Amino acid sequence: MKKTRDYGTAWRILRPQSITDQIFIKAQRIRTLEEKKVSKVGEDITGEYIGIVNYCVIAMMQLECPANTPNELAPDHVEVLFDEKVKETKALMFAKNHDYGEAWREMRISSLTDLILMKLLRVKQIEDNQGLTEASEGVKANYQDMLNYSVFALIKLGA
Repeated sequence: MKKTRDYGTAWRILRPQSITDQIFIKAQRIRTLEEKKVSKVGEDITGEYIGIVNYCVIAMMQLECPANTPNELAPDHVEVLFDEKVKETKALMFAKNHDYGEAWREMRISSLTDLILMKLLRVKQIEDNQGLTEASEGVKANYQDMLNYSVFALIKLGA
């Protein structure tokens, strides 16, 4: 919300595919840092996971904005939309967490990164197929999973 107040809703200009690519850049950077163990720009992976969380929420908001939605949205309206997407995704997380027995707690952070990258490849394929799927849950469900994997990674990182 601080960035919304600073920049407005500049993200509204992005097509969903561009948001997916922004998430990909962040996830790929995390993987690179995990493998190389050194950051030449001095930023750690925590900030990148936070970025993935925010871009996933932005992607879900963007997907549900009608075509005639103005690019500039009031910060109060964005906050309502943002909180709505977070609440939906958190409910999904608790449901899946129950069914999977909190398996994420035993996972490596690097595996969470890989799962995010796999979900991104799935989203890119769905986007390339103009949103048509035969058996998958669709783009929004993948964004929700990526958001939740990022939250799990942040918890494991102690953030």
